Amino acid sequence: MHGGSSHPSQQIAHWPQPDENSMSTVAPTNVASRNASWLPLIVVVLTQVQASFAVNALTVSMAGITTDLNTPATSVGTAITAGTFAMAAFILLGAKIGARFGTRKVFQIAVAVHATAMAGVALSLSPAMLFIAQASSGAVIALIAPALTVFIATNYDGDKQAKAIGFLAAAIPLAGVMALLLAGWFAETIGWRWSFGLMVALGAINLLLSFRLKKVPAQPHLAIDWTGAILAAVSIILLSFGFSGLNAWGVWFATPQAPFDILGVSPAPLLIIIGLIGGQLFFLWVSKRQREQKSRIFDLRVLASGSELAITACMATMLFVGTAANFLIPLYMQVVQGLSGIQTSFSIIPYTISIFLASTFVAYLYKIAPPRVIGSIGFVVVAAALTLIAFTVRGEWGQFFIVVGLVLLGIGQGSIVALVFNTLLSAAPKQLAGDVGAWRGLVHNLSGSVGIAVASAFAVGILASTLQMSAEQHPEISDQLISEVNINDADFLTNSQLEEVLAGTSASEEETTAAISINEDARLLSLKISLLGLAGLALLAIVPATRMPGRIRGELPDQLEPDDPDNIDESVPLNPAAEEKLA
Repeated sequence: MHGGSSHPSQQIAHWPQPDENSMSTVAPTNVASRNASWLPLIVVVLTQVQASFAVNALTVSMAGITTDLNTPATSVGTAITAGTFAMAAFILLGAKIGARFGTRKVFQIAVAVHATAMAGVALSLSPAMLFIAQASSGAVIALIAPALTVFIATNYDGDKQAKAIGFLAAAIPLAGVMALLLAGWFAETIGWRWSFGLMVALGAINLLLSFRLKKVPAQPHLAIDWTGAILAAVSIILLSFGFSGLNAWGVWFATPQAPFDILGVSPAPLLIIIGLIGGQLFFLWVSKRQREQKSRIFDLRVLASGSELAITACMATMLFVGTAANFLIPLYMQVVQGLSGIQTSFSIIPYTISIFLASTFVAYLYKIAPPRVIGSIGFVVVAAALTLIAFTVRGEWGQFFIVVGLVLLGIGQGSIVALVFNTLLSAAPKQLAGDVGAWRGLVHNLSGSVGIAVASAFAVGILASTLQMSAEQHPEISDQLISEVNINDADFLTNSQLEEVLAGTSASEEETTAAISINEDARLLSLKISLLGLAGLALLAIVPATRMPGRIRGELPDQLEPDDPDNIDESVPLNPAAEEKLA
């Protein structure tokens, strides 16, 4: 990596050939020359756009889908969640399937299935068909995501690898902008279904281009650790449902919306606790398999040192903060300002574009400063941006400082996401690129789900407590009205929505006016405190950021010869042939 690694052994680019029980997910291959073709990167970026566009297009097309399929918006949200959970649950398994049967072959099958799923979405006649198609697309993305990392690791090195990773990270916001412009336009003109028809065509293009990629040798003797795969999938699904249900089901005590309760306790924290226990069992199982040099669903050498753990912590924190902010800001725009979904999407274009540009160009900083410096500065920029937005939000969105805050947030977020991915991939053996890609996808989805869930629960909690206190202290709000409205079930409501709620109570005109004023102040205060909380979390992330690699490119050799015994990490098990060679 351009920042080096905390220990030289992690810099080995060519590791000994794995035996049949090895967990290597990329067969050893010669490092691509600096004149390598950009074709693999084109395939990687277009495929990431294909995968990301699908989710964004569903969100933008929600109004048309609900009308055509005669279904509530929550059904579309359920379909999106199904795809996300399926991807997160099976991504570790997806990396091993690619290694077992050949990365390119599995990638091609997955791209074809994803295109077919997009055709299913485009032709959906019922919410059930939409749900199945979207869940299927999420499951095959679990095969696609690790493959994209493998293609980068096996085709690029040095500067080109860093830039390729930047483009991969930038493809996600690029897909968001495309979905906004194209899907939004299609939804308003020829119909929302054409957006997914376009993804079918893009899938066909990616499939054809993939035949020009060089094959990554399969590992036919690689045994798949099904026990580890099941432990990972169950734990991830439990955690995802648990965190997603915090707001609706209750942080601790069950709400009426909870599907069940145990002695009045919400299922959300129970699922989270069971999921965490399952996650601990997963790592114990994988560690045991690694000590025994048996096949395992995830190779812990990806997290071999404190440096790699710090990189993961930075990645998780940034994705948590970014997705939480990405939830809170549109919430404010739609509830406080009453903007439509398409107007909201256009309003955050500066934020999306700044993420794209930062992800693309941060690679040029790798020769100037080490990862720990870039990461620390990035988190300071993110914290400053969130603080600026928190202190300048009013009832009008088009303020200069709001736009500046969004741009700064995007620059910091895009830089950090690309940086940590590049640092983690460069620190690991190239054979583990599939594991790195799977780990990145897993952290991305879990952190994003947790970020939205926690931000929602926190913001609603602040809102409810503020409303309760303000209503009790306001002279025009009677105790009778307070007793008629269950403030504990408060949520972000527009002024017109609040008027509708109060219309069913004994509220007088003066009380309604006072309640609307209280609600407006409470919404702003809740948003401000939530954004400042995220800013504080970003500042705390400086601690793991300082534990990232501290060397810039050139201070250590890019590759160490595996023939030199001093360059082999003794903590990593070698196969018998390699041990005999060293002896």
